[in-house]
Amino acid sequence: MQVHTLDKAGIINELHIGSSISQAVQQGRHADFALFMALFSNDVRDSCPIEPVDEKKTTEQLLRQRFELPELQPLRNDQSSYQISAQQARYFHAGGLASAKLSHYLKPEALTYLPEDTQGFPEEVYLNLSGHERRSLATKSSKTLLTTDLYPQLNMALRHDQLRVQI
Repeated sequence: MQVHTLDKAGIINELHIGSSISQAVQQGRHADFALFMALFSNDVRDSCPIEPVDEKKTTEQLLRQRFELPELQPLRNDQSSYQISAQQARYFHAGGLASAKLSHYLKPEALTYLPEDTQGFPEEVYLNLSGHERRSLATKSSKTLLTTDLYPQLNMALRHDQLRVQI
């Protein structure tokens, strides 16, 4: 019963005990002093007032919006890259290099232009593939190893074969 009372007491430092610790030191009661020391909390957060810190998530996208930075330069081209490049070419012909550079810094064009519909491969590699490999790369759906109606298909083929033999 006394152990539970001591646990619930929440003794953090010597202010909670009062003059008992100093009396134990003055009277040489080593056991009482050791007990008081053992009851103190060894967690610094108990003895110091700590304010909770609200941690805000800062992502690159939030920082770009806050400082009004342009979007990153894309590494690969997509359909919009051709329009951006054409616009920058128009700015170059109309206003010179400074105009084209300003346009690039405001809306950067793609770093590299890879051929389209090659499934991410360079053109030389893609053209070296066989037609079957190109077709398998073009299909996005994964093929199942066994179809669910394999047994009926085999049974139907067997029956058709048996009918052809009899006729």
